[in-house]
Amino acid sequence: MDVARIETLFRENFTRFGDLGASLSVWRDGREAISLAAGWRDRERTLPWSAGTPVLVWSATKGPASACVLHAMQERGLTPDTRVADVWPEFAAQGKGAITIGKALSHQSGVPALDRSADVFDHAEVARAIAEQAPLWELGTGHGYGPRLFGFLLDELVRRITGRTIGEYWRANFAEPLALDFWIGVPADIVETVAPIFPPKSAPPKDRFYTAFVTPGSLTLRAFGSPTGLKSVAEMNAPAGRRASLPGFGGIGTAASLAKFYAMLAAGGALDGRTFFTAETFAWMQRTIVQGDDRVLLTETAFSAGFMRDPILSDGKKLRAIFGPSPSAFGHPGAGGSHAFADPEHRIAFAYVMNQMEPGVLPGAKALRLVEAIFA
Repeated sequence: MDVARIETLFRENFTRFGDLGASLSVWRDGREAISLAAGWRDRERTLPWSAGTPVLVWSATKGPASACVLHAMQERGLTPDTRVADVWPEFAAQGKGAITIGKALSHQSGVPALDRSADVFDHAEVARAIAEQAPLWELGTGHGYGPRLFGFLLDELVRRITGRTIGEYWRANFAEPLALDFWIGVPADIVETVAPIFPPKSAPPKDRFYTAFVTPGSLTLRAFGSPTGLKSVAEMNAPAGRRASLPGFGGIGTAASLAKFYAMLAAGGALDGRTFFTAETFAWMQRTIVQGDDRVLLTETAFSAGFMRDPILSDGKKLRAIFGPSPSAFGHPGAGGSHAFADPEHRIAFAYVMNQMEPGVLPGAKALRLVEAIFA
């Protein structure tokens, strides 16, 4: 691992790619090998950024949130073949009774969007809307990423299995044992320490996804608007947005903590003398359940039970390598550039967080050049 090269690329993210404040954390064999942090928390450049600066990571939250569901399933003896309705009976409405937890965790439920409005701050209302929603496609005919609604599905599964919110479950079973500064709904005393996030300065590329994203009535636009509320970056910077439990897109924390979580996964589910996952549960994270053209993102995607994977071509090569070269790697990016994953083959974990977003749902040059350098 060429640390000097990685440091150079990290600095170039500020001079060439417009980063404002950012942190990189790379773990190897259960120890932090690289920790870089630079820049500013604010656009006025009066508040320095440090490795301890927490920031919103958008959909990179889905990795920790999915781990909570899998851990709760493990503790109750459930498997991906368990039907969602077995733990959440109301979910069986509108012909969804056969949908398994594995299908739901791999975005195959057909419910990435709602036909009616539901307030993002009202979990009970959103859960009822999910249960009452008819699938938007027949089970087994495809998958479609749930950018926002997926997190409410995860939260409700944890509530039904354990009786606790997913934020509570995360703190008790992962954040506190591993001493992680990462929250799904930050406590009141942390709110003001969080760096604000800023929207992209440049226009997005003109491709299938962004054309659909601005097309009224498209599934893509509907998915990114379900449930309703918190549509602007400014709203996510407000105390209400930071304190809300939003497991699909509202996690807040440091690069080091996100990378340490994935370091545990890179080590097979154990770290610091404590085992969090059995080999069977760990395999659910690594095994691709679905791959194909994503009905929401409108590009080829692949998912295991809650985690994103790199799609594999017919010749065995990767279509893209946002998680590095290893076929065993898995994780989850966040809109605008945040990115985190585990590579069990090389026992490496990676996390990159920043406050100046770039266009795109999948990672861009800022994170990907660092990933490439780590494995060069």
